[in-house]
Formats: sequence, structure tokens, C-alpha cells
Amino acid sequence: MTVALRSARGRGVLLATVLGSGVAFLDSTVVNVALPVLGRELHAGIAGLQWTVDAYLLTLTALLLLGGSLGDALGRGKMFVAGLAWFALASAACGLAPSIEALIAARAVQGAGAAMLVPGSLAVLRDSFAEDEQGQAIGAWAGLSGVTTALGPLLGGWLITAWSWRVIFFLNLPLAAAAAWAALRCVPDSRPSGPARIDVAGAAAATLGLGGCVYALIEAPAHGPGVAAAAALGAACLAAFLWIEARSANPMLPLELFRSRQFSGANAVTLAVYFALSGATFLLIIHLQSVLGYSPLAAGAALTPATLLLLVLSPPAGKLASRIGYRVPMTVGPLIASAGVALLARVGRGSSYVSVVLPGIAVLGLGLAATVAPLTTAVLAGAQERHAGVAAAVNTAVARLAGLLAVALLPLLAGIAAADAASLAAGFPRAMWICAAACAAGGLCALVTLRS
Repeated sequence: MTVALRSARGRGVLLATVLGSGVAFLDSTVVNVALPVLGRELHAGIAGLQWTVDAYLLTLTALLLLGGSLGDALGRGKMFVAGLAWFALASAACGLAPSIEALIAARAVQGAGAAMLVPGSLAVLRDSFAEDEQGQAIGAWAGLSGVTTALGPLLGGWLITAWSWRVIFFLNLPLAAAAAWAALRCVPDSRPSGPARIDVAGAAAATLGLGGCVYALIEAPAHGPGVAAAAALGAACLAAFLWIEARSANPMLPLELFRSRQFSGANAVTLAVYFALSGATFLLIIHLQSVLGYSPLAAGAALTPATLLLLVLSPPAGKLASRIGYRVPMTVGPLIASAGVALLARVGRGSSYVSVVLPGIAVLGLGLAATVAPLTTAVLAGAQERHAGVAAAVNTAVARLAGLLAVALLPLLAGIAAADAASLAAGFPRAMWICAAACAAGGLCALVTLRS
């Protein structure tokens, strides 16, 4: 059963999916602004702040494809509402967390809920609207979800300044409740597409593998006895994941997708660009507050120009890419973004926002606007039509994996061993140059691997 996009029920479906995916996207941007404040209040060092971000990204990345499979097997509308309830309960636990350890555990549970929401929102759109309206519905969903992402740093900074960092998690509760209400009223019943095909072994191996490797990267500066063991366990589990997926009749990650040079190349560009973006924004927001003395609101507002450029310029960039092909914009875009991140390496004590911070943010936004729009098209062009859904899901998972690795690895590579101003000031320029190099490598990868 389908509904008309312009009907009241169609608008309700769009509202449910925008709010549902919006809380997941909003949470990933809002929390970064809160890190210095919650670090002080919960007495967390740099490792605690890394885990606050990566615990969420870890379960989201590892379970994203499984969440899509569960929706296919059990009903997409039901799984979407279940994900909303899960996410809301975990958000409440985050807001009530009495310690950094409790917050990290709640964030991991929250990421698992987001793994049901993100693929579920697009699946609900495809189920609810006729084929000739799906493109318009997905375009509206992407634009409105982008607005929620853009508002995240500003809204989070204001809430933290006016009240407390805990409010940013409680904000998810009314948003999730509104999304669930709209979904229960408006989303058509979706029958399971067939017998359950759930790759539990693959999901477990991916989660343990990523978890072990991330633990080793984050805890390496402490040189604890469990670091080497965690690294060995992580590597073994990731190898087991590839072995399981290669032999599974219904793999969570069809490895045959990567036989396409186009598909593999586009995902390599995604990994490099999102590594740079996630690592740069993670450290920049902490740096602005801890070293330059910005308030949470000012730090959130500092990134707004890049997001606005991304929202305004992405549509024309997508149209241009459709005419000239995506190799040129995906080569030039990361190189421009790399220059923006390199400019941010100049940010230090006493730096002016207008003359030092803003130019880097603006150039980064221009580069991302040229890159992000053609990315999904390039990924889908490298996959067969029957794999279009899983190809898009894989690309989303790769983007989240890039953020996971950046937050875990970048402080280690840059020599940032603590969340204090001295350690951040010393290591921040090195971190930005690493991100700039990664972003430029993504542009060169696009030049070599993508078709014109």
C-alpha cells in the first residue's frame, strides 16, 4: 500500500522519517559541542571524551547493515518504531549518567538504536510512496535532515550554555515521541519481505573486531596490559568477519560488491574524506573551548558557515556532477576541503575568528559541497541495480567507520595525551595536517579509480 506525498498521510510519513533520522544525525553533532563541559563535570580525560563519541559510532557502524536486514525480515515500519523507542530510552540513560563510564555504556546502547533508525527511515520512504514520488520524497527527507544536522551545534551550544549538557540527551525524548506518533498513525503496514535472513555471526564478529581495535587505539597512550590483547582480538575478529561474510549464504556485507573498482574507489574516497571531516571537527570544537576560551554556543556557531555552504551549494553541485560526471568534482572537492583543514592548523591562542578560523571553515565547506552530492551517485554507479539498497547502506557504514577511526586514531597520531589546553595546543596543528593529508589522498583516489 502506498500513499500520496502531498496528502496529509504522506506528510505524516515524511515527518516521521525526518524526525526519526534527524535525532540520530542531531545527536552525532550536538555531543561534540558538549565534550569539554561534560569532561569537566564527569572528570574525564581525552580517552573518556573519545569513548563518548566512539561508543555510539562503534555500535552504529557495526550494526547498521544488520538493522537494515532486521527491517526486511520483521517489517520496516515496526523496526523503525522499535528503534525510536530504543533510542529514546538510551538517550534518557545518557542524560542521567552519573559517571563517564555510565555515559559511555549508554552511548553504545544509543548507537544500536540508531542502527535501526537510519536504514529504517529510507526503507519506510521507499515502502510508503509510489516510484514516481520516491525521488521527491527522498530529496525532501535529505534536505530536512540536513537542516537538523546544521542546527545541531548551535542548538547544542545554546542548551549547554543555558542549562546543562544533560539537556541535549533529554531533547531526544519529545522528538522520538513525535516521530513514533506520526509513524504509528501514517506509515502503511509493511509486511516482511520473506523469511528472516539475519547474519548474527557476522554482526558479532564486526562488533568485537571494531571494538577491540578501537579500544587498543584509544587506550594505547596508557600502555595498559589489555591493549595488546584487545588489538589481537580485534584483528582476529575482523579476519573472522571477512571469512564469515565470504561463506555466508546471506551475508550482512556482500563482498562481491568490492569487485567493482568504481564501488571500492568511491568508498575509499568516503573513508578518507569523512576521516578528515570527523577528526577535524572533533578536535576543533574541543580546541576552541579549551584553548581559545569559546563558550559552547560560540564553538557551535563557529562551524555554522561550513554547514550552510554545504546545504546551499550541494544541490547545484549535484546538478553539475550529473552533466560533467563525478570524477572531477570528487577529485577537486577533497583537495579544496584539504586546503580548508590545512588553514585550520593556524588556529591557536589569540587567533581571530574572522581572519583565522572563518577562512578555514569556509574553504572546508566549499570542498565538502563539491564532494558530498556526487558521492552516493558514484557509489550506486559501481553496484548492480539489485544491490542498490545494500550499496547505499555500505557507504553510510563506511562514513561512520571513518568517524570512528578518526576519533580513536587522531589524538594518538598527533600526540594529544590529555584534554588539557597545553596538550591540545601542542598537538592540534599536527592533527589538522594529518586530516588535510587524508582528505587530499581521497581526491587523488577519486582521480585514479572513478570513471569520468
